[in-house]
Amino acid sequence: MPPTAPPTHDELVATAGKLIPLLRSRSLWIDEHRRLPPDVIEAIEESGLLKMQIPVQYGGYESDARTFIDVLSEIGRGNSSAAFCLSVYASLTWMTGMWPDEALDEVFADPHVRVSGTTAATGRATRTDGGYLLNGSWRFNSGVLHSQWKINVAIPEGESEPPVPLFCLVPVSDLRIEDDWHTIGLSGSGSVTTVAENVFVPQHRVITGADFYQNLSKSHANSAKPAYRVPVLVTTTAIQIGQLLGAARYALSSFLERLPGRPLTYTDYPSQREAPLTHLQVGEAALLIEDAENRAHRFADLLDRKIERDEPWTQDERVNSRVQIGWIAQQCKKAVDIIASASGGSSIHQDVPITRIQRDVHAASLHAMITPGVNVELYGRSLCGLEPNTVYL
Repeated sequence: MPPTAPPTHDELVATAGKLIPLLRSRSLWIDEHRRLPPDVIEAIEESGLLKMQIPVQYGGYESDARTFIDVLSEIGRGNSSAAFCLSVYASLTWMTGMWPDEALDEVFADPHVRVSGTTAATGRATRTDGGYLLNGSWRFNSGVLHSQWKINVAIPEGESEPPVPLFCLVPVSDLRIEDDWHTIGLSGSGSVTTVAENVFVPQHRVITGADFYQNLSKSHANSAKPAYRVPVLVTTTAIQIGQLLGAARYALSSFLERLPGRPLTYTDYPSQREAPLTHLQVGEAALLIEDAENRAHRFADLLDRKIERDEPWTQDERVNSRVQIGWIAQQCKKAVDIIASASGGSSIHQDVPITRIQRDVHAASLHAMITPGVNVELYGRSLCGLEPNTVYL
């Protein structure tokens, strides 16, 4: 029997949209408990969205960038913490395709697998028979509370000068969780600290940072695919964008839903809907969101086009990919701030979404790879003819 064709862009976006009512209804629980609830995890599994970045040889879809941006935008219209976790699962699942096929057979044995992790080299790896012993702690592990596997990065001890970091695939069950995620934004992402204490990692689940960042996939099946020759941080940038767009769209739509019949207190306007100030605020916020979406789609189309042609990425193009997410984050954040300032005193109630959306967008904008100021400075350096001040391109 021939393999089933993966769902189309429109089908996946529609599937994501069906999750919005559940995500919104569980938002207060998500923030209070600092994680996603079981019914949300079950619904996400049943939706098939976790397969979007799983390799096709394991039943995945290998969805294109525009599809992923639009799907995550829909999830972001439901709940930012859920969207953030899904963006992490997609990014790290795609990264896992860099490992040898023996490791992939283990990871993708579960059709609903969720991979989390960070690329911060805050651990140590000591060579032993057949692999490495891993020790250390890693912070900001978004989604790890619901993950089966995790990518940990460690510095090998006594092997080279300067040492090349090692990227290790580890079952989450081998790690200790430190429940230290108490935040005012993206509370439900459960981005807790994980600790490894003499965890054995077999050699086939270890690749070097040099191979990782140069896109030298150790998988025989994946190394032939143009999508696995895209720089890691370009792909993950595209995957992360959608959550920001969705949050901004949710902020605007929820404001407009509350608008009819609301007075503009201490003014002569019987309705906020009639006030010119409201028109200016709504108009500016909508334009910012539209511009951000258009920029996101242009970037996604460029990425998909280069994959189709199997074209290499220049340094300038890598720099440009970093500034895309930074500028989109700034536009979305500004739009949400405008809407929040227009929402009035009643918006501070917990059951009104805007303050939660605002906190979540601010938190996402502080991510080291998203921060607008850092990325815009990097772009400006490039325009001035200077070399990048980072290797994370």
